[in-house]
Amino acid sequence: MVGLKTHCKLALVIRQEAGQLVRYCHIGTGNYNPKTARVYEDFGLLTSREEVGEDLTKLFNHLSGYAPEAKFKTLLVSPVGVREGLTELIDQEIGHHAAGKKSGIDIKVNALVDEGIIDSLYRASRAGVPVRVLVRGMCALKPGVKGLSENIRVRSILGRYLEHSRVFRFEGGGDSKIYIGSADMMHRNLDRRVEVLVRLIEPEHIDRTQTMFSLAMADDVAGWDLDPDGKWIRKQFDSSGVALGDFQDAVMHSITARQVS
Repeated sequence: MVGLKTHCKLALVIRQEAGQLVRYCHIGTGNYNPKTARVYEDFGLLTSREEVGEDLTKLFNHLSGYAPEAKFKTLLVSPVGVREGLTELIDQEIGHHAAGKKSGIDIKVNALVDEGIIDSLYRASRAGVPVRVLVRGMCALKPGVKGLSENIRVRSILGRYLEHSRVFRFEGGGDSKIYIGSADMMHRNLDRRVEVLVRLIEPEHIDRTQTMFSLAMADDVAGWDLDPDGKWIRKQFDSSGVALGDFQDAVMHSITARQVS
């Protein structure tokens, strides 16, 4: 795509197995860089799902100029699909809440400054949808403002590792939809770059992601909370002076335990 930076993190390996072609796909949130991989926190999906392989093949052909613009079944692809897809998912949560169904939005990004996405989150909050945002860097959204963002909470985790993954979770009326990928909520990422988000469908992947997010937002975990005036308030100790838990230590412990088992 001429004039657009390709920022998505993708790999596609095609193998012939038992007389058939099998496509192995990797879609991640971080760079394929041996140095940053040691200090950046990122997610990646490795899958041989046929529909993901078809979408990734279409995208690679489009990027290389061997195919026209394609429609995707499993991916949200900017500079068009990510903004439109996320806005539609936010609107769906508003509809779920109005219908008395489960609703909620969780977003984890490096930056949240795009006015369109922020306005959509404000609309969701005014409609009563609970919104939780975990952002490492810039955030132009103001949470907890009466009549605007009372149902939005914003938090940041700073620690040994650089929080780098991008995660988007929607309650979906009881059928959670979770996407991971490369896109931050900035004009450049949504409008002037090639970015990709992929939906997680395996129950184990969904559970791990939801558990991670809830842990990061827990009151007994240290972090920085954004107040309605745009100030970051550091939370290190509880009311009795006891140090709060370390999110990254807890995540590392769970990963190590899973590898051992």
